Amino acid sequence: MTRWQLQEAKARLSELVKSSQENGPQEITVHGKPAAVLLSRAEYDRLLRRKSGFIDFLRRSPLVGIDLELARDRSSSRNLDL
Repeated sequence: MTRWQLQEAKARLSELVKSSQENGPQEITVHGKPAAVLLSRAEYDRLLRRKSGFIDFLRRSPLVGIDLELARDRSSSRNLDL
């Protein structure tokens, strides 16, 4: 990520915008400390896209529809070798 000082970013705004479109996010600093990040519109839209949840993930699984036979040991105790 390229860093721009605020005064440089203001003076070269059009170059900063083009750089964000071609090279990705651009960081803007104030007094040497990170203050803001300029993103291209495409990157911003990508970040805002609704992310699917866990349920959607399971529904897209290649295992959907497979009948699993799960057996559980219902005994109240088990033997342990110590």
